[in-house]
Amino acid sequence: MKDGTAAFPPQAGIGYDAFWLRDYEYTLEGSITSYSDKELVDACSLFIRSMNSDGAGVDCVKYDGTPIYKPGFGSMGENPVADGSQFTVGVAFHTYRRTKSAKLLGEILDPLVKTMKALPRNSETGLVHIDASRDWDRCPYGFTDTIRKQGDELFCSLLFVQAGRQLSSLLRAGHREDESRQWKEEADRVAAGIRKVFWDGDTGLFRAATVKCREHDVWGSSFAVFLGVADSAQSHAIARYFKTHYDAIVLNGQVRHLPAGVYWEQGCARDQYQNGGFWATPAGWFVYTLDLADPMLADRSVLDMVNHFKKHGACEWIIGERRQLPDYLASAALPLDGIRAMLERRQKAQPLKNPNAADAGDSQ
Repeated sequence: MKDGTAAFPPQAGIGYDAFWLRDYEYTLEGSITSYSDKELVDACSLFIRSMNSDGAGVDCVKYDGTPIYKPGFGSMGENPVADGSQFTVGVAFHTYRRTKSAKLLGEILDPLVKTMKALPRNSETGLVHIDASRDWDRCPYGFTDTIRKQGDELFCSLLFVQAGRQLSSLLRAGHREDESRQWKEEADRVAAGIRKVFWDGDTGLFRAATVKCREHDVWGSSFAVFLGVADSAQSHAIARYFKTHYDAIVLNGQVRHLPAGVYWEQGCARDQYQNGGFWATPAGWFVYTLDLADPMLADRSVLDMVNHFKKHGACEWIIGERRQLPDYLASAALPLDGIRAMLERRQKAQPLKNPNAADAGDSQ
């Protein structure tokens, strides 16, 4: 970038000409060892100092350092995107966990508290909220930024739970135990609200929002299971839905946002991009969930995705024979996080054949 920061745009190529926060954070979740400590700290500092004066996190930062708070290079919605704060916390969390830099920790804690407090939330439920009285208050979760969700919004609320837990951990590392406890409790409160407000027991999925675009959210439901926000009954119901409807919501191991034949109430054109396309980005959460109902099908899903990547590259999204933007970082990196978690859960569930042989040499 102009100031010397190494930027990592969402795609290897010419598809995106800026440094996007959420896509970068997803690469940290899946493949943080791809970066040097300097690259991590420089990028974290960039996103922290690019926060708006009220604490709102960015959508992306142009290579000249200009912060952009709304998708479409500032053209979409009246207010900052509803996931910028959570992904700012995520970048900081993963960077500190990797580098253990006390200097960095001291610099980021207050800004991170500020950015979380800047999120638009329903005062009664605590859930992240998009104002339905405005025609286009703000964009929701960036992988649905063309979708005009309104009311309490599932995915950004899930991201709040994740970020609240991460902020609690960082505050505890900074010896701010009272604040750490408060943010953990707030994350727990929002998680309880998610289970109550968005759940549709008749279908076995969470809904995406409460006012507009209330469709059943396949990505959000799998992410709720991955985070441990969905309770046991909900998690197994979602897993059964994924198994029963697998062929209609999965293509080459890549996952549709919504159930088959369903489209967003208001969004981009049908059967493309975020309104019918199949994406690898959520594949890790998806197989982590599907594994509860059908481990063999979960494995097949991973292998189908990998084989498609080997042949066509890790595309942003696909549908039919259409393949959009190969070498897409979130597709290549984020699924690893859920796949690893699935395998670790299986390993923990398997008793050792010979407990007395469980030394470092036999633990493989």
